[in-house]
Amino acid sequence: MDGKNGVLMQYFEWYLPESCGLWKQAVKEAGSLAEKGITAVWLPPAYKGAFGKKDVGYAVYDLFDLGEFNQKGSVATKYGTKEEYLRAIEAFQKAGMEVYADIVLNQMIDGDEEETVEVVECENTDREKEISGEETIVSRTVFTFPGRHGKYDDFTWNKNHFSGSDIDEKDSRRSIFLFDGSRWSPNVDGENGNFDYLLGLNVNFENPEVREHLIKWGKWYIDTCHMDGFRLDAVKHIDFTFFPEWLNAMREHAGKEMFAVGEYWNGDVNHLIKFQEETGTCMSLFDVPLHYRLHSISEDGENSDLRDLLNGTMTAADPIHSVLFVDNHDTQEGQALASPVQAWFVPQAYAFILLRQEGYPCIFYGDYYGLASRNGQQFREIIDRMLEVRKTCMTGESHDYFDDPGTVGWTFEGDETGNGKGFAAMITCRDGGTKTMYVGKAHAGETWKDVSGNSNEETVIDSDGNGTFTCPAGSLSFYIRKEDAER
Repeated sequence: MDGKNGVLMQYFEWYLPESCGLWKQAVKEAGSLAEKGITAVWLPPAYKGAFGKKDVGYAVYDLFDLGEFNQKGSVATKYGTKEEYLRAIEAFQKAGMEVYADIVLNQMIDGDEEETVEVVECENTDREKEISGEETIVSRTVFTFPGRHGKYDDFTWNKNHFSGSDIDEKDSRRSIFLFDGSRWSPNVDGENGNFDYLLGLNVNFENPEVREHLIKWGKWYIDTCHMDGFRLDAVKHIDFTFFPEWLNAMREHAGKEMFAVGEYWNGDVNHLIKFQEETGTCMSLFDVPLHYRLHSISEDGENSDLRDLLNGTMTAADPIHSVLFVDNHDTQEGQALASPVQAWFVPQAYAFILLRQEGYPCIFYGDYYGLASRNGQQFREIIDRMLEVRKTCMTGESHDYFDDPGTVGWTFEGDETGNGKGFAAMITCRDGGTKTMYVGKAHAGETWKDVSGNSNEETVIDSDGNGTFTCPAGSLSFYIRKEDAER
């Protein structure tokens, strides 16, 4: 993580148009985002997907094609060319931000040639249960990458490098097929009996050739792109022994402790804790349980209890290795994991992840720049205000006031260096509320003002260091010294 109060931004959303020119946009906006207080960006998968310029990046075709070769109908990816990608990384880094590459290794799709494969069919809800005898299917398991002509690497993928598929090409029959001579890895999440298989062609991480090749590729990627860390896709579907080995090799090759955050999608924090135990906490994890808590509150509104916000979350269990988020590309409307936080509660949710020090907060591109599903509604202005408070005021001792189901608050006292000024924050999910909170005796006599834009409330800090703060119904407020607010 970059800095004490670091903030990550997921710099894409699922429904960006094919002509989005994201890499070019990044070059223009890097400096501004850094000034606002963003310290790192997570960029989308940069390599060529099976659906060419339409591909968001999660249907993997060629790991070595970063928008350089004419494959799958285009040279560029959805986001631009290799040269534009490298310029985007450089622009962010020159602005003082770290860049995390999205690494998708657990599924490949639409090989260049077909092979016949002996398989057994497995039950979808219990992958350890075979529901057919041995049969032969046709699968597009040969990847020769003819458009690349062996540049960078001449490795050819074939059926021996995969353990399963979801389609028989000869009759387009869909099911889950386990390849002969393979097994589902036992070192994965236990959902559906065994959740090794996700989609497409399931990469067999028990094959030494696969592990060796992916380590070689990772080193090439670092040498080519010079990024600072990784966002690792769908880690619960990948042999738990792989990423400790892979990340150790990447960090040793780079000569630095590259940050890594994994997507382990499970709302039960015990699964995330178990993964960390089995992998030696080799990475941080997204706090999926917290996302579901935020989503649930936004759905239930006045029936919710804000006092329970952190209960059963990764942030409560291990804040140092927790990445907090409100929404992401998978939780958007229309996606398999759709669970968007409703718009009325999005500002409160961001206050909770940005105006506290537990964990590493991640801002979603769609919330910052707007989503079509919300008619372009942006939360950029309120997020920028929070970023300014986080950057300039979030120091010193903190105090929580999680004592009411509909209204909670917290404060930071600031410090005595002149750099940290302190603040008070409140969020509500039902009626408005008033709360007396301690901000420190050093602030006695000061007037503090709500700078959220939701009210013009002011309060005077008493001789004991307490202020009486007010927050509107179903909203948020955050107060700083009036003299600082009016500068």
